[in-house]
Amino acid sequence: MKIVIAPDSFKGSLSATAVCDIVEGAILKIMPTAEIVKIPISDGGEGLVEVLVRHQSGERITIKAKDPLAREITAAYGILRGGVAVIEMSAASGLPLLTDDERNPLKTSTYGTGEMIADAIKRGCRKIILGLGGSATNDGGLGVANALGVCFYDQEMERLEPIGENLCRVKTVDTSKAEILLKGVEITVACDVENVLCGHLGAAAVYGPQKGANPDMVTFLDRGLEAFGQLLEMKTGMKLIQLKGIGAAGGMALPLVAFFNAQLKSGLEIVLDEIGFDSAICGADMIITGEGKTDAQSVMGKVISGVGKHGKIQNIPVVVISGALDVGYETIYQCGVVAAFALFSNDRGLAWHMENAAELLEQRICDLFRFLAIICMIPQNSSQKKRSG
Repeated sequence: MKIVIAPDSFKGSLSATAVCDIVEGAILKIMPTAEIVKIPISDGGEGLVEVLVRHQSGERITIKAKDPLAREITAAYGILRGGVAVIEMSAASGLPLLTDDERNPLKTSTYGTGEMIADAIKRGCRKIILGLGGSATNDGGLGVANALGVCFYDQEMERLEPIGENLCRVKTVDTSKAEILLKGVEITVACDVENVLCGHLGAAAVYGPQKGANPDMVTFLDRGLEAFGQLLEMKTGMKLIQLKGIGAAGGMALPLVAFFNAQLKSGLEIVLDEIGFDSAICGADMIITGEGKTDAQSVMGKVISGVGKHGKIQNIPVVVISGALDVGYETIYQCGVVAAFALFSNDRGLAWHMENAAELLEQRICDLFRFLAIICMIPQNSSQKKRSG
């Protein structure tokens, strides 16, 4: 029996790699002769670097970069075969880098993410895969572009600090230095949301509050994004403000798309292509996937939906084992999933379940495969009875 283990991370509890190892160990306790293929997956956000570096035996690079408040930190990214750099913006511009009191999208910047991109280019990388998600920023990409050499000026031609509160002040953009650095460089932005730049479905309105924005800040940032977007539309002739996904991570990809032909793509599909997922699952009898919480959003470009759809194409049943099954999880059955199970099973609360996720996952897999082992024996026993009769 060939079993593919292809989960996302259980955020806050277990990495995708750890989930693979635990599930493998539990299966082999019950079915020691099973062929196991482990494929930890990311949807382009958390775990992107770990997953792709692992699959392609890439190199992990550590550099000094600025955090969202311009403090020097250590940030890491990966370099894969063929000079492909894979970068998670959260490594330098992520919300976990700030305390609750420090969250303020008027003051935060994506500059550190730009430093990682610049470092990768200087090391010879000609293709950049940039994973969005978990950002502490709403700077419309001012920071990342500035770190790559783009300069922003106000009406008096004073150079602007690349932070969210200055979006509405940008009147002039100089890309000449960045054009030299980025010549011949292909940027693919891994994005799993469809938010536009501004408005009620825009970056500030949807994600600003979790980054520390109060209602007045949200309104101010939204106007800034709109003004900056209009400026870039005027300069490039491109339709940017209503582009699906451009509002992800506080509009970070906006100048990359406008000036450097960056492409927004499904983070999950980028990962599945890079790791050769369709070839890896060929001939499998079952795929096991999972995530921290499965709900109605799991069908929106998340790992479970992608794994389910790819499994369905090859007629491979996909089973979900997640930390919890929440409202609307049943929609995953439309995506090739045949069964779903949760680790959350008693009244001890979320914190206890997260702390004990490894043990709970092992127990649930053992229970499932004890049942499957019996099912697998039924046809053989039935045929023996027929022959003896």
